[in-house]
Amino acid sequence: MAIVTGGGAAGDGIGNGRAAAILLTRAGTRVLVVDRQADLAQRTVDMIADDGGEAEVFEADVTEIDQCEAMVAAAVEQFGRLDFLDNNVGIGARGTVVDEEPSRWELVMRVNVETMFLASKYAIPAMIDTAGGGAIVNVASIAALMPTGLTAYATSKGAVISLTRAMAVDHGRQGIRVNCVAPGPVYTPMVAAPGMPDELREARRKASLLGIEGTGWDIGNAVRFLLSDHACYITGQTLVVDGGTTLRGPRRF
Repeated sequence: MAIVTGGGAAGDGIGNGRAAAILLTRAGTRVLVVDRQADLAQRTVDMIADDGGEAEVFEADVTEIDQCEAMVAAAVEQFGRLDFLDNNVGIGARGTVVDEEPSRWELVMRVNVETMFLASKYAIPAMIDTAGGGAIVNVASIAALMPTGLTAYATSKGAVISLTRAMAVDHGRQGIRVNCVAPGPVYTPMVAAPGMPDELREARRKASLLGIEGTGWDIGNAVRFLLSDHACYITGQTLVVDGGTTLRGPRRF
């Protein structure tokens, strides 16, 4: 049984969390789809049901410690165990340390890093108690590896990678694997929402060595792999899913 945070998406769009939830259910895993907007999570659950999978909605703001605790308790109560956690919540930010407002900096760290700490704080004991172990994937970004002026965002995603490695060390002996996915410039509903110009979208596509546009499905497949038994000897690692973008060197998107 898996928890996917940030599992909703606008309309029928395929975001990273929605893709992961769908792909996990296709692999036979039951999923608790968590989002602070229940209607977006419900659309994911409906899509899973249409696909023959099993999932339930849980409305939560995972920046709040009590809601993270309730989320894990609901998963165990409903499904009897917890095996997997996909920490997928995140927001963006632009600007240098000079430009950034302290309040925005704090919000980015809270949403992009603290949510993963809080969700894992309750998920790990539940995995150990109910399943004898489990696996966690934290979603970071290539911005942590190739900063491009998104300073608060890049810093938060670097912290996610460090958090992943520390958690892997702390909990490996308890049967918990912890890995990270670092997406490149994939096109998702969140990216599209502000209204991306066609020329920028094309530049992002061309940044890939493969010359193709990444999507939420690419990230979902990476999450599914790292949570599966195929990755049973992998922990503390960062899987870059970017079509080779990081090999081209720094650029702005």
